[in-house]
Formats: sequence, C-alpha cells, structure tokens
Amino acid sequence: MSEVSEGRGEAGDAPGPREAGPDGEGGGPKVVALGGGHGLHASLSALRRVTSHLTAVVTVADDGGSSGRLRGEFGVVPPGDLRMALAALCGDDEWGRTWSEVVQHRFRSDGDLSGHAVGNLLIVALWELLGDTVAGLDWVGRLLGAHGRVLPMASVPLDLVAEVELDGSFTTVRGQVACALTPGRVTAVSLVPPDPPACPETVHAVREADWVVFGPGSWFTSVLPHLKVPQLAEALHTSRARRAVILNLAPQPGETDGFSPQKHLEVLRAHAPELTVDVVLADTGVDGEREELEKAAIAMGARLVTASVAASDGSPRHDPRRLASVLSEIFREKR
Repeated sequence: MSEVSEGRGEAGDAPGPREAGPDGEGGGPKVVALGGGHGLHASLSALRRVTSHLTAVVTVADDGGSSGRLRGEFGVVPPGDLRMALAALCGDDEWGRTWSEVVQHRFRSDGDLSGHAVGNLLIVALWELLGDTVAGLDWVGRLLGAHGRVLPMASVPLDLVAEVELDGSFTTVRGQVACALTPGRVTAVSLVPPDPPACPETVHAVREADWVVFGPGSWFTSVLPHLKVPQLAEALHTSRARRAVILNLAPQPGETDGFSPQKHLEVLRAHAPELTVDVVLADTGVDGEREELEKAAIAMGARLVTASVAASDGSPRHDPRRLASVLSEIFREKR
C-alpha cells in the first residue's frame, strides 16, 4: 500500500475538508451547492466567502475533452467538473491562487498529454492509489487548502439523454457534449443508467444542510440532472434545508436559446413538480420581466430577490464578491 493510503489513518478515512473560514473566520450555515462546470465555479467562488461549511455536488456526465478521454480509458467518473469545483474553493492567498492555476493548467503539445488538465490527472491518480472516489477528492482538497468539500452526485459515470424539438419534430440525443451542442430546443433530460446510485456522502450532506443552492449553470446539463438521481432527488425534496435558485444572467447558446428567466423556473418545475423553493435570486437586469418572473417564483413557493450580482465588465458572469454579499444577506434573512 502506498504512503498516501497509509496516511488515511486506522479507520481508513481520507482527511476532511479544510475547516477555516474564507477570511480566517469559522461558522456560517451548512450549504450544499449543486451544478457543474463554470456555473458551479461561480457560485462556489462566492459561497466560500460566506460559510466555512460548504459542499459542492457535481454532475458526472461529461463525455468530452480530457474528462471524456480519462473516463473512457479508466472507467472513472469524469474528473473535469470536480476539478473546477476544487479550483473554485481555493483561497485568495498565494497558496490558493497558485494551486488553482496548477490544477486548471492544460497541456498543449503534439503528444498524448495535449488537452489534459493537470488536475484531472492528479485526481485520477489518487483514485487509482486509493480506490475511493470521495477519499481521492478529499486528498486533493487538502492539498489545495480548499474551503469546502467536493462530491460527485452519483457513484458511477452517467450519460445524459436529451429530448430535442426542431421544426416540430422530436428526437433524442445522447451525451453531454451532444446535448449542449445539438441544434433545436432541448425540452427534457434523463440519465443512463436511469436509476444510478447516489454518492452516500452527497445524500448525507443534503440531508444535513441548512441551505441547498441550485445554479447558476447549464440548466439541462448541469442543474437538472441532480433531480434525476432517485436517492439524491428524494433527499433534495425531503431535506430540512431551505432551497435557493440562482438564475443565469443570460441564455446559454445551444442549450437554452431564447429562454426568459422565468422559463428556467418553469423547466425546473416541470422536471421536479413537487420541489419547493424558498428564494429565487436574479440580477437587476431582469427588472423588465420582474412581474412574470415573480409569478414563476411564487408558483414554486419562493420569494424573488433581485440584486446587482453581475460582473461590472458587462459579461454574463457573476461577480463573486457581489454574489457573496447578497447570499450572506439571504442566509441571515436580511433579504
């Protein structure tokens, strides 16, 4: 057994997540953030500034790029979105900034390593050494000094299947990359296998949470899939946690073209009719559609909060510090 494995202790447990708060302070609510890719990176970059009890739950259906290659070669859950979540949890000190850049670094060459991200290779190496997906992620989090924990939504790699409407005809498309790039309008998503095992640590985190946060992110490929894992969906419906939805700043080309803010909520409700939400957070840029959006929020049991959370450069990105400030007020019931 390797020294890494031996270092897990008599109980065989991986080291836990870093307990220090993002600004040297402890405390804060227990928050679980759901998503994947750049959207989850945005919410985690804000949430790590709000609480020291943060868990990211990540989709595991990516089948493209470095993740797809490693998934195909080693039969592991795709590491890419897990890596991005870990990078987002790095602190703003020199250690955090450096390791965030290292794990996100992607090789560029004419050889076999071209396109692979360093963090993907590190994660898969630990999975091979430890034989434990969650323990491997905890070890990477410890190395990075991550302000929180990263967990997969399911224990096995998944395939997304999208129902797509184009010119009045309906077809199905399989694979996350194909779903994101398909012409036409995605109307629903499902998973293969249809009844995947949820990660037990993920279900436990949701059940123990004070808040569960959905979005922002690719609605059909990063947000909705969590509700298609039966054990996880049951926990999301029955947890004592309060639930917040952070809406995207703009429709995503190729996936939610033409979607209004309220359409995102309507699709969420269609995929999980019994799910109730406490807060819907939208940028003030939606004020022109506020009445319809408020109706959609109320239909899910939520109150609508609007605030300036977009980046000041005009790009469709959330500003981490602005978003953190608003989320802190929501969690403390100041909004």
